[in-house]
Amino acid sequence: MSANVSVCEMSQEVIDLLKKFKLRKEKNIAAIVLKIDKATLKIIIDEQFEDIAIADLQDELPPQQPRYVVLSYVYKHDDGRVSYPLLFIYVSPQGCSPEQQMMYAGSKTKAVKDAEFTKVLELRSLEELTEESILEKLKQFK
Repeated sequence: MSANVSVCEMSQEVIDLLKKFKLRKEKNIAAIVLKIDKATLKIIIDEQFEDIAIADLQDELPPQQPRYVVLSYVYKHDDGRVSYPLLFIYVSPQGCSPEQQMMYAGSKTKAVKDAEFTKVLELRSLEELTEESILEKLKQFK
């Protein structure tokens, strides 16, 4: 186990992209997948998806590596209203290296604070990333 795992910073590119992403006008599900660059200890952009289904997003994530996912979701309320909450999802699947898990877990709080997220989900497997689990979590944030 690594004794000196650092808390990683968001790259300026990510900060700028997240500001734009928060203000997006599209009315579909979109996601930005972020990863940690071990060489620079920066949180960087891995992939971006526009108009993606949650099942497809699940398929796009690496099965044995942690990732942060910023998700713009289409939430249909029981009373007929529609909102577009922004979620920060930390996915840390089983089988990740302990060093990777520590880097992502140790950097999550700072990333959430820096990007000013209020809806944060932590998932221990890719199978947990489903429409049902997202809806269940969103109900907790009312």
